[in-house]
Amino acid sequence: MNDKELVAHQALQYVSENMIVGLGTGSTANFFIDALAKRNKEEKLNVRAVSSSVVSMIKAKEAGLPLLSIDQIKEIDLYIDGADEITPDLTLLKGRGYDLVREKLLARAARKFIVIADESKIVKNIGDNFPVPSEVHPFAWELVKNVLMKKGTGDIRINAAKDGYAITSCGNFVLDFNFAEKSSENLNNLLSLTPGIVEHGIFYNLAHGALISHNGNVREIWRS
Repeated sequence: MNDKELVAHQALQYVSENMIVGLGTGSTANFFIDALAKRNKEEKLNVRAVSSSVVSMIKAKEAGLPLLSIDQIKEIDLYIDGADEITPDLTLLKGRGYDLVREKLLARAARKFIVIADESKIVKNIGDNFPVPSEVHPFAWELVKNVLMKKGTGDIRINAAKDGYAITSCGNFVLDFNFAEKSSENLNNLLSLTPGIVEHGIFYNLAHGALISHNGNVREIWRS
């Protein structure tokens, strides 16, 4: 069992009967989806799931998990997802994929949000390894870019085929920026208060805990 699979299985201890569980997206989250579906079937937990993306929805459906749509819920019991970066105070960087709005909606709606990752995702400051993504209205992206250029460097995200702009599941564009500012709180405030930004990849004060795997061991970090 590799580190990603190990930490995904460790997260199962926080699942109990009749829960509504939010499902993240990515390789580590996929291990959790498979493990959850197996336990749900074997132990008849009556768990229902809601996905953060079309990708995780398809994965969960194939695994046999009963699914709710995001418009059917008011809150969820537990959200398990990965992250691109995790700071010691449990600020997260997410959004290298295309589902920032769904992911943050589930993170905010969860009674308990636990991030699962391997040790490589631990950083001192948000933005150490990856640019910060911001999902923007298509008509506003140049205005938003102009504002952000005063604080950092970056550009609009290009799609995988390199023949146009990347489009999120909500039909928006993405700006990826590097900032000199290192305070997660300040960056969160800057992006949250910039008109035209629908959502951004800094998950500040949202995660309740993290399960971090390294060389076959899992350590837990909890927000004080």
